[in-house]
Amino acid sequence: MRRNIRVGLDKENLPYVSIITPSYNSSKYIKKTIDSVKMQTFKNWEMIIVDDCSKDDTRSILRKLSEEDSRIKVIYLETNSGAAVARNTAIDAAMGKYIAFLDSDDLWLPEKLEKQIKFMEEKDILFSFTKYDVIDEEGNNLNKPVSVPESIDYHGLLKNTIIGCLTVMINIEKLGKMKMPEIRTRQDFAFWLSILRKGHKAYGINETLAQYRYVADSISSNKVKAAKRNWQVYREIEKLGFFYSAWCFINYAYNGIKKRS
Repeated sequence: MRRNIRVGLDKENLPYVSIITPSYNSSKYIKKTIDSVKMQTFKNWEMIIVDDCSKDDTRSILRKLSEEDSRIKVIYLETNSGAAVARNTAIDAAMGKYIAFLDSDDLWLPEKLEKQIKFMEEKDILFSFTKYDVIDEEGNNLNKPVSVPESIDYHGLLKNTIIGCLTVMINIEKLGKMKMPEIRTRQDFAFWLSILRKGHKAYGINETLAQYRYVADSISSNKVKAAKRNWQVYREIEKLGFFYSAWCFINYAYNGIKKRS
């Protein structure tokens, strides 16, 4: 069932949102990503970009853009450490009631923050995520929308990695500042599991509010490696038994095929 969220927040008591963005060699897309944040109808945000030792001209772009808008705050890591460390560094620096995640090549639709915050505030929700579209490297819509359920719990997420990182918003006043496990890939999946393992649910807004950019040579585009990392999350981080891990993995593979079809 499609959830249409009618915009209308209390303008006198707007919550503050910290946007978490890791960056590495992102000069091709980072300005468009930042522009999609600056175009938000909701304005009470800070964008914390942690650059992980980019070798292209990303840093010069970030310096210029942060000078133009004080809400854009950039942290430069001294050694290349991976997306988990970059995101955790940003979480440490976050000042908002909410944190939201946006990678350096993805985009938000203009009403994303406003609609999602209203949804969470009205329903007193700790963790939410939304439907999103998939675009190619040039920004063309691939007509592969990823729909989301009304809610998902820990055991549901083990079998279905339906939560798109670019759509997640978490109330850290309620949750506290948890950290992502410092693994090179699938750290977002493991992070969501660590939250839901505490008994929380994640609630979906089945309205397209973001665009995930499919980049052919990116880490996330390698499905075989992603599958191996999922198995490692089951066995090494979640400490699941072999047979339950296998059951979750079969469901994960099936749902992954269904999501991309």
